[in-house]
Amino acid sequence: MQKVKLVIVSGLSGAGKTQAMRSLEDLGFFCVDNLPPSLLPKFAELCGQYQGSIDKIALVIDIRGGEFFDSINEMFDYLDKEDSDYEILFLEAADETLVRRFKETRRRHPLSPQGQVLEGIKEERKRMEELRGRAHKVIDTSNLSTQELKAEIHSMFAGTGQDNAKLRMTVVSFGFKYGIPLDADLVIDVRFLPNPYYIPELRAFTGNDAQVQDYVNKSPVTREFLRKFYSLVKFLIPHYIQEGKTSLTIAVGCTGGQHRSVTLANRLGVMLQKQEQDRGFRVVIKHRDIDKKSGGVDKK
Repeated sequence: MQKVKLVIVSGLSGAGKTQAMRSLEDLGFFCVDNLPPSLLPKFAELCGQYQGSIDKIALVIDIRGGEFFDSINEMFDYLDKEDSDYEILFLEAADETLVRRFKETRRRHPLSPQGQVLEGIKEERKRMEELRGRAHKVIDTSNLSTQELKAEIHSMFAGTGQDNAKLRMTVVSFGFKYGIPLDADLVIDVRFLPNPYYIPELRAFTGNDAQVQDYVNKSPVTREFLRKFYSLVKFLIPHYIQEGKTSLTIAVGCTGGQHRSVTLANRLGVMLQKQEQDRGFRVVIKHRDIDKKSGGVDKK
């Protein structure tokens, strides 16, 4: 398996693993769904017989494996022993989102054959906790459309084998009223900054507009905060890379995710983008909740 790029796709039932596999298949991955972990060595041996014609493999391993799923630690021991090039992609979503998806599709949750979907979700979260902790990349699909999830997968894996960035960073703005992003590694609360919402002529705009940016950025508190927080992030990045972390999500939150968080996420993201080529990381800026009012925007 040393010469093969392996992506292990896992996560909660209903979180979008099927769509993720379709996206990886579009990127040229050889995809296998619901492979029992104990069969991975035999599968690796089989792939080796094709003498390099299969160089990218994606496997879905999840709770549907039943008792086979319990052997997943043995699988990781094998991969580590073989010094394999592998990443774990974990998909999750909020409970209410998963419940709604199961009701819409009229599917039964694999851990709730009697139809108590929420209880099954809670049990699955508990069983998947250790695997989530091992994950190199985590995607919260609660607010993602099919196309947005596909774009996320492509941005993560389209350059497999060619992208020299050691760390993929996402700076995302959000509103606390809609909940903290589940995939956030660092969460910063900027609700202490001056709020444009209370300025009537600014309320209809967002942090993508110059009027709001000027109002937020002119505060000495904003400037001092940004300087100190940027310094902290710069300090952390090389240590995350040294530790082997491949993705980092920095979540910047205000009340509604419209003004202050958008402004600060844009400024922090741009500052980091200016350093990305020299420092070995890649930065994407996103605004999770801006579309709650005026349409979502992704900015690179």
